[in-house]
Amino acid sequence: MIHIEFTGRQNKIVEIVQENQPITSQEIAAMLKLTRATLRPDLAILTMSGVLDARPKVGYFYTGKPHANLLAQSVKNTKVRDIMSLPTVVTEDMSVYNAIVTMFLEDTGSIYVVAKEGLAGVVSRKDFLKNAIGGVDINKVPVAMIMTRMPNIATVYPEESILEAAEKITSHEVDSLPVVEKVMIDHKAKLKVIGKISKSNITRLFVELCKE
Repeated sequence: MIHIEFTGRQNKIVEIVQENQPITSQEIAAMLKLTRATLRPDLAILTMSGVLDARPKVGYFYTGKPHANLLAQSVKNTKVRDIMSLPTVVTEDMSVYNAIVTMFLEDTGSIYVVAKEGLAGVVSRKDFLKNAIGGVDINKVPVAMIMTRMPNIATVYPEESILEAAEKITSHEVDSLPVVEKVMIDHKAKLKVIGKISKSNITRLFVELCKE
């Protein structure tokens, strides 16, 4: 069994929970004089490793388990490329209407928009709903007009661990991330979408690991 080294702040969080359990994330943040958003990745790591247990509307508990945890190590050793799924990709000139149809046909929560093969933006179901309610002519407006543009998109590389991907999903509060690789297009460095990693991918991995 391999020992997992936590950061100083993560060890402090464990100490706080041990002494004050049950305790909410807001209370922990106040004691450390930090924001809840700053602590979110740390709490995700500690709960995934099995050191802390989180109960809705109650707070965090110390489980008493040692820091060395096989489940956490398996997650840390699993790479994004091992469990990523196929992305849904459209071009930036596609109409919002056709993009909505594509989203439902592919049964996905996010669509990645490309321009000259490079990642240009992302559109979610919330984006489509917001613009449809706002009176946008979905048959005439291109998806590029409503998408979130680069560089305001969180991405992940295939060689990164699932733990790193989970931290990004949690900290950016998104349902999925585009898996990208660096390529040269027209003598310019761009990101090419080669996959998708989502909460569903990660949940499925946890289910499989717990059955082993």
